Amino acid sequence: MSGVVTGDAVVLGLQPARLPSRALAVLVDLVVVWAAYLLVMLGLAVATASLDEAAVAAVSVAAFLLILVGAPIAVETLSHGRSLGKMVCGLRVVRDDGGPIRFRHALVRGAMGVVEILMTFGVVACVASLVSERGRRLGDVFAGTLVVRERLPAARVLPVPPPPPWLVGRFAGLDLSAVPEALWLEVRQYLTRARELDPAVGRRLAERLADELVARTGTPPPAGVPASAYLAGVVAERQARDTRRAFTEAGAGADVGNRTGAGTGAGGGFEAGRVFGAPAVAVPPVVAVPPVVAVPPVVPPSGASPVTPPVTPPPAASPPSAPPAGGSSSGGGSSATGFVPPA
Repeated sequence: MSGVVTGDAVVLGLQPARLPSRALAVLVDLVVVWAAYLLVMLGLAVATASLDEAAVAAVSVAAFLLILVGAPIAVETLSHGRSLGKMVCGLRVVRDDGGPIRFRHALVRGAMGVVEILMTFGVVACVASLVSERGRRLGDVFAGTLVVRERLPAARVLPVPPPPPWLVGRFAGLDLSAVPEALWLEVRQYLTRARELDPAVGRRLAERLADELVARTGTPPPAGVPASAYLAGVVAERQARDTRRAFTEAGAGADVGNRTGAGTGAGGGFEAGRVFGAPAVAVPPVVAVPPVVAVPPVVPPSGASPVTPPVTPPPAASPPSAPPAGGSSSGGGSSATGFVPPA
């Protein structure tokens, strides 16, 4: 990896392209460009058959410059440093600060490429690329550019080996809040590559990492536990805690969502018990039955006994019917009250 520093003082880790991949990309570009040049020259030979030699020479020079020089410059400018050969090989031309190239960078590279690639059959470009630390040819040096690899092989993610079975759950009460992420990363890298290290070197490294973990947690390891097993047990405990925390947060989020949905269905604009999308059914309102009112007795003339009129129970309530279109009731302007007039 090459440390490319941007204008904001940020170091970019880019992998410069080496001579074999660049040579293959240039070969693909030359095959395409020369095939196009030959086809164009055949067409010009037929079209300029009636012209004199000076005109034919001028047309040939113009075709050479436009196809073999101008076309690569235009392609690199429009594609931001990716010609056909570079796309096939997974390469790209960038500036020294990692940014995309512009027309002036492509122009300098194309002009120098005529000298170091076309006129010398690539000898100067190969020598310059081998001498340069980052594999740059003369065109890259003068233009301030760099050819980097875009397609990098995916890094292998090695799993952390599990701890011994008799250590599972032994560190449940350990306080891991003061352990920094950098130390966790070192421990994981040691555990994944412990088999590749020399036994003595690996043992010393494990002891150093275990001492740092003990200093951060404040709890010494169990007696008789090797440093490597202690590291594996602590890492497994942290992974178990992270897993439980993730499941707890997911369950809490689902519970909040269910409560929100229930509240919305009860009083948030949806009717309880109603299936979404089903047509609404009109529920008739409840008609209150008026109470029975006792009618006072009619007082007869003096000397006669009072007569109490019979009390008639109110009629049974019936569901209200929709009013007619005119908006008036059918009872002649009076509504039924359920009261019985006095006799």
